[in-house]
Amino acid sequence: MTGTDAAVTGVGLVTAAGVGTEPSWRGVCAAVSAGATDPELAGLPVDFSCRVPGFDARALLGRRVSLNYDRFVQLALIAAQEAVADSGLDPANWDSARIGVVVGCGLGGVTTWEAQHRRLLDSGPQSVSSLLIPMLVPNMVAGHLGIRFRAAGPNLVTATACASGATAIGVARDLLRHHTCDVVLTGGAEAGVVPLIVTGFAQMGALSTRRDTPASASRPFDVNRDGFVIGEGSGILVLERPEDARARGARIRARLVGYGASADAHHMTAPDPSGQGIERAIREALADAGAEPGDVHHVNAHGTSTALNDLTEARVLARCLGSGPAVTSTKGVLGHALGAAGAIEAVLTVLAIEHGLVPPTANLECQDPAIEIDVVTKEARRRRIDMALSNSFGFGGQNAVLAFAAA
Repeated sequence: MTGTDAAVTGVGLVTAAGVGTEPSWRGVCAAVSAGATDPELAGLPVDFSCRVPGFDARALLGRRVSLNYDRFVQLALIAAQEAVADSGLDPANWDSARIGVVVGCGLGGVTTWEAQHRRLLDSGPQSVSSLLIPMLVPNMVAGHLGIRFRAAGPNLVTATACASGATAIGVARDLLRHHTCDVVLTGGAEAGVVPLIVTGFAQMGALSTRRDTPASASRPFDVNRDGFVIGEGSGILVLERPEDARARGARIRARLVGYGASADAHHMTAPDPSGQGIERAIREALADAGAEPGDVHHVNAHGTSTALNDLTEARVLARCLGSGPAVTSTKGVLGHALGAAGAIEAVLTVLAIEHGLVPPTANLECQDPAIEIDVVTKEARRRRIDMALSNSFGFGGQNAVLAFAAA
């Protein structure tokens, strides 16, 4: 093996702040929350979300894709198109057998599932689409990216709940590290803002109930946080070995230098209050990067705006990294995009390094006094970022931490 780094040469985003990397970055830096009342959730106890605004699949991808692909795949295709174009690579010319795809997704095609189940109940079996299965199974997001971009190498989906996108990026790095692939399209996609899924999270008590003020409902690390706001979106990165990227004259936006993963082995939904699993993932990512805690200048926290997650994560960050890193949670703006969150936040971490700018945590009015870390709030903070961590945690005690460094 010739080093462990992966060069990030292309990025693409579709988020609740907009379609594309630039509107998404502007949105999180402005700390303007995307939380809003959602007509699709009318009548539910929690009737607000962070949806991608103005997403017109027919206009962006054509009629066939708009009808035959679930929304989570549509979001990924748009993000991937941007990422591949950003990389300067041409799928018409690359060695397709050496191109991999690894995408994280926690739920799959739940929009299709709900709609077709309703058809079954209302109109009988003959009304159900013959494309039901290929529209809903989670692996189709990677499958469709492979088809669209002539990527015939390893093709898989990771499912580690809300850590899925980050897990995918770590796996993609390892495919490069072991020379299984020369290029990997990786990230995450999720479109889970449907009544059944929202109801399930609400019944657990995981969602904020601030129906009167949805724009201020997601408030990571705030003393008055009361749950997350569900979101959707996709983040896709193009990864290559640095020497290959340099040889073709590509712009390297940042380097993925470390990856750590662990399991709490504690509870199916609650984090281990000791934070031992999170700490192992952070320390493993640092060790993988050959870095020390003092090397970390910024952390894009999982920061869900739930009582247990924020407190546990903050205590681990303080224990592992001290008060040095500037910490943010972009979920204050974008909500929680579930299996796509880790990938979206990985892209935002790359942009923070590139711009030397840490986005603020939206809606943080009064930091929980038990949270003793440096959380950026009110406005974006300028600072040099040589290394940053992106944290992602999921139900089942899944933990994934990515370490990025400046190019």
